[in-house]
Amino acid sequence: MKFNQQTLQKLEAILSQSDYVIRYERGNFQSGWCLLEAKRVVVLNKFLDVEGRINTLLELIPQIEIHYDKLTIESQRLYDEVNKKVIISPDSSAT
Repeated sequence: MKFNQQTLQKLEAILSQSDYVIRYERGNFQSGWCLLEAKRVVVLNKFLDVEGRINTLLELIPQIEIHYDKLTIESQRLYDEVNKKVIISPDSSAT
């Protein structure tokens, strides 16, 4: 996965297609983001660079409710890829 503006927009599309609003705001976020679940708003630290924003969304997306059936086919593929990276851990190697 490339860490560029296009990838960031694709990750943002996953959230917006699941009815989340993404806002970039200034704040004291430990992890770079804040989730207001009742209002389906994701607030990201606006001072993060593109790579930081992508890493933050990669961390966040598997943790929230995504409406898979509302996603475009391209977004579904990316969502599946994001979830596979979370499931496969480096410690799960066979001995």
